[in-house]
Amino acid sequence: MALGDASLVSLRVFREVAERGTLTAAAAALGYTESGVSRQIAALERAAGTPLLERHHKGVRTTPAGQIVLHHAAATVDQMDAAAREVAGIPDETGTVMLGWFASTGALLLPRALSTLHDKHPAIIVKSCEESTPRLVRALRARKMDLALLASTPPYRPLDTETPALVTETLTERSLRLAVPASHPLAGGDYVDVTDLHGQRWISGSGGPTRGGPAGSRQLGAWPGLDERPEIAHVARDWLAKFHLVAAGFGLTTIPAVLEDAVPPGVRVLPVRGSPSEEWRVLLARLPGDPSEPVIRVAEALRTAALTI
Repeated sequence: MALGDASLVSLRVFREVAERGTLTAAAAALGYTESGVSRQIAALERAAGTPLLERHHKGVRTTPAGQIVLHHAAATVDQMDAAAREVAGIPDETGTVMLGWFASTGALLLPRALSTLHDKHPAIIVKSCEESTPRLVRALRARKMDLALLASTPPYRPLDTETPALVTETLTERSLRLAVPASHPLAGGDYVDVTDLHGQRWISGSGGPTRGGPAGSRQLGAWPGLDERPEIAHVARDWLAKFHLVAAGFGLTTIPAVLEDAVPPGVRVLPVRGSPSEEWRVLLARLPGDPSEPVIRVAEALRTAALTI
């Protein structure tokens, strides 16, 4: 059996599993049994002649071959769905969605989500702007935004004190990382011990934590929790400037893991050991109530993009 003989059902099931990250979630979304989903995946892997998914303790992720199949499966399923809508005389969803995002999500998550949305729902228009998490929360409350990508850090306090609470979901939760020059002595290992960070020079964001403000309002720079007053050599708001300052050897900086694939040559990204884990969440937030169909589709595209980061 060749991959070209794969059924539309198996391609649809595979895309759902890859996007949702677990067989259980895909089965619930499709109205299938989990064993039925497993059979469809097994049939597709036999047709491909190679594993398309690898299992881990939280679910599944696509293999390199799976990524290729996912790209073509998504296109095939979307084309057939579009054909079905056209035959039935159902127009594509249209509308404009206002989306806010904070700086760390602009390098990878946002463009990937917009590309996915354009492929699946080209009639939906997204207008977006970058702001800090506190400003985005206020924009949601003022109904200037339909959706917002927000940063949240321990101890994960409420985004604000207003009621009703915003509707939020966690798109990613990853540990912070350390960006070091590739030529730096710390760049040679697989991780950095927190004790080796004493006396280092740092590149920081252009502002510190907002005292009493919402979670995620701080700017990253020196590794959190150092038992010394760090030496801030350079201050920059722009991530590209930070990365190139690191690459040129002018200091270290702390980054969220969602930016790991966006660093330029000359920078190594490493975990830090010997200190409490520093987690960074990317939240998707909106006001309570029934969202419009375009807002639902934008949220789906953001979830899909988050799975690839």
